[in-house]
This record gives sequence, C-alpha cells and structure tokens, in this order.
Amino acid sequence: MRHSGTVTATRPADLMDVRATNLALVLRHVRLHAPCSRADIATATGLNKATVSSLVTDLIERRLLRESGLVGSRIGRPATMLTLEGRPYAAIGIEVGADHLNAVAVDFTGSRLLTWRRAAPGPDAPPGRTVAAVAALAARVVGKVTGQGRTVLGLTLGAPDGLVDGLAAQLERSLHEPAFEVVVEPAATLAALADLRARVGCTDLVHLHGGIGVTAGMIADGRPLRGARGLAGAVGHLIVDPGGAECACGRRGCLDLDLGLPGLVRRALGEVDVPDWGAAVERIVALAQAGDATAVGALTTAGARLGVAVRMLTDVLDPSIVLLGGVLAPLAPWLVPAAAHPLVEPSTVEPNAVALGGAALAFARLEAGALPS
Repeated sequence: MRHSGTVTATRPADLMDVRATNLALVLRHVRLHAPCSRADIATATGLNKATVSSLVTDLIERRLLRESGLVGSRIGRPATMLTLEGRPYAAIGIEVGADHLNAVAVDFTGSRLLTWRRAAPGPDAPPGRTVAAVAALAARVVGKVTGQGRTVLGLTLGAPDGLVDGLAAQLERSLHEPAFEVVVEPAATLAALADLRARVGCTDLVHLHGGIGVTAGMIADGRPLRGARGLAGAVGHLIVDPGGAECACGRRGCLDLDLGLPGLVRRALGEVDVPDWGAAVERIVALAQAGDATAVGALTTAGARLGVAVRMLTDVLDPSIVLLGGVLAPLAPWLVPAAAHPLVEPSTVEPNAVALGGAALAFARLEAGALPS
C-alpha cells in the first residue's frame, strides 16, 4: 500500500512535468518555424493533434503565442497560423566590459526594446563600485521596460570571470529582491549563446571574446560548456608562443600577451597607460586601414597566435565555426587572414553579443519549461 500511495502521490507532479516539457517543445518549435499551424507542430513534434491544440490554447492564454491569420492549403480548410507574442514580456542582458556597461532589453520575438551604453568604473575599480554602477543601470532599464507595461522575465549579467562569484546575490539586494531571476554568467558564454540563437541549425561553436584577456564561450550540442567549476573557456593562458614573453601567470607565450587589450595596444600603439580601451581599439583600426606598419604588424602577429589557439581548440572541441567577438570583432579584417584557419569568422551579433546573449538566456529558460503563469 505504501508503494502504491507513493506512486499515486507523485503522478500529478509527473503529469505537470510532462505538460511543462510539451509546452516548452511547442514554444520552441514556433520560435524556430513561425508562422506555423497546429498541424505543422503535431507533425514535427510527434504529439497528437488534440494535445497540440490544448498546449497552444494554454500558450495563447499565457500570452506567449498568438494566431496570425489563415493560410490556404491544397486539402481541407485554411490553417490558422501561429507566431510568437512578443509584447507582454521582456528580458534584459547587461555586459560589464573593460570600460563600459552595455544594456539590452528585448521582447520575446527578439525585437530590440532599448540599447543603452554607459561608462564603467573599469577593471581596476573596487567590486563595490562596479556592482553599484550595474545596479543603477539595471534599475533604469527595468523601470523603462515595466513602464511600457511589460513583465521582466529575467536579467542576466555578463561579467569577467573575476566578478562572477557572488555578483548575482549582490545585484538582487541592490535591486531590492526583484520578482524576476537575476543570473550572472561569464561574458564569453553569453556571447556564444547569442551567436547560437542567431545561427539556426548550428549546434556546436566557439566564441572567442576579446577584452582585457581572451576567453571562450563554447557550445556543444546546443548547450554551453561550463566545466565542473564553471571555469571552462579560460583560453587566455594557452601557450601559443613557447619562446615568447613571460606572462603574469608565470608561463611564457600565453595567448593573452598578444590578443588581450594591454598587450595588443602596447604593440600596436606603443601605449601602456590607456584611459579608454574602446578609443584605443578605434585608433588601431584607423592606423591599420591606413597601412601603418606597426599596427598591421601587431595585428598580423596577434592573428598568427590566434591561429595556433584555434587549432588547439578545434582539435579538442570540433566546432562548426569559431567566432571572434568583443574587441576582436572590429580587428577581424586583419586577424582572420593571419589566423589562416577556415573556421574563423567575426561574430555577426557584435557589438552587443554579450548583452543579447544575456537576454536570450532568460528566454531560453522558457523553452526549458519555466513558463510564466
């Protein structure tokens, strides 16, 4: 009797889990294939038509889907088409860059609601100053979005590795315990998720994100690789020049020495004290476009080192593409040829890849079954 009672008690929860999974399955199909009909969904998912009809009704009531009109078919009645309902909900992504904060809010269809860029305290600032600056920006974005009558489903912050631990809790306290979830992820992971969402059909990629150092966001079979301790992607200390200069880590020839902002700016511009990293990158681009030998030489060397790192990564991970983001994206016209690897391309979602990936992660939780009521 005890065994029977246990099974009976868990059955409603099991059924709820199955329904949540099926709701997420239908939602994902519509996102990828809209406009589509209920019959299209049933054929693609293997769910029967009655189940699909019930699930679609539920998603319409939750304001996640809407009917978009009729489309004629060769046989039978015209089909009612379905598409995403984007207006009621929003997700927010914020990037903490080397010297900037970048915020993006999007609705569920992916339409951009706002993009704001602000100066950041900088990599050497105390963590408390960075948290305060992020919280102030986040509060303004949340206020703007909710003032439009939208419900915020999540806020994701993309931060350098050294700021990730504990930052979500600090930000939640600063935002006075908001109703939505606050998540902090490595910036490169979020950029990789933005690339994944932009490349329908792609399931395996690497995003190399350039900043003070170089980090990698890695997607395998459609999922981010984080590692046992969340430290996967620390590629800046791959040794790409064994006889090179000594790195702060104690080894020689690390990738960061050539592709991280301090080393790249020092080689291309001869500058060490840099108050504005973004402006420095713009000057490197301008000099390289003008054929300046020092700037082009620095980028060519950096690209060659990049090629060494990419060959290591592709041998291990076997991605379908390796995308350059962050400060590497505007330098791609010189880095890509020097890397001499067929899989290397600039990311197409820069300069907002990290923030867009943060917003995408909040919506990805919908497709994992975390639906609003």
